[in-house]
Amino acid sequence: MRSPDNFDAAGSAKRLILEARTAALGSLLQDGSPYTSLVTVATLPDASPLLLLSRLARHTSNIRADPRVSLLMDERRAGDPLEGARVSISGRIAGTDDPAARRRFLARHPSAEAYAGFADFSFWRVEMECAHLVAGFGRIHDVQADELLISLEGAAALLNAEEGALAHMNQDHADAIELYATRLLGDVGGPWRMIGIDPAGCDLILGDRVRRLDFPHRVTASDALRKILVDLVRQARSA
Repeated sequence: MRSPDNFDAAGSAKRLILEARTAALGSLLQDGSPYTSLVTVATLPDASPLLLLSRLARHTSNIRADPRVSLLMDERRAGDPLEGARVSISGRIAGTDDPAARRRFLARHPSAEAYAGFADFSFWRVEMECAHLVAGFGRIHDVQADELLISLEGAAALLNAEEGALAHMNQDHADAIELYATRLLGDVGGPWRMIGIDPAGCDLILGDRVRRLDFPHRVTASDALRKILVDLVRQARSA
């Protein structure tokens, strides 16, 4: 969805989701009253929000009774918080046994390793239905789920190669990852790590800062991924 000034609402909303580490989770108490809590979030390869929740928490008892939820994420910029972009997602939440869930969540939240294995903790996926984006004056848009999700069709080979590709990039090509962050995304220098790869791009992290690097075209195989990462290094060096 684009506004008259060519603003990409769906792309902006998706970036907020992919770069978020925390969110306000809205759920419903048993009497139907709203309840909001602070949660840490990551994403699955299709951009679905991923949460690690304890069954002892009130929000978990809420969603077990009624899976309807909302998530509010913002870009955490300095200054007036209302000048920053934010997106409110509506959808339903369910437990997930996706094998990528634990790895992807802990890559974004390493400290969660201390309790992720506890018997009362489990991973939950939010099935997005729609979102409401506020990104500044005149940039208020409703976005549908199909505009937010990343298609995984035909990308099984890439998803199977993700873990190995991440290990290779972080161990052997840290300089390339820093070039992506500093030259292509205009961010600060530092020991950036790559924490996620999907057909549309990759996610980078430095401390508590996550940045999304979109690929110039869709990638579904490991050889195509290798080529595009090399091409991005060349682009970064010439930037």
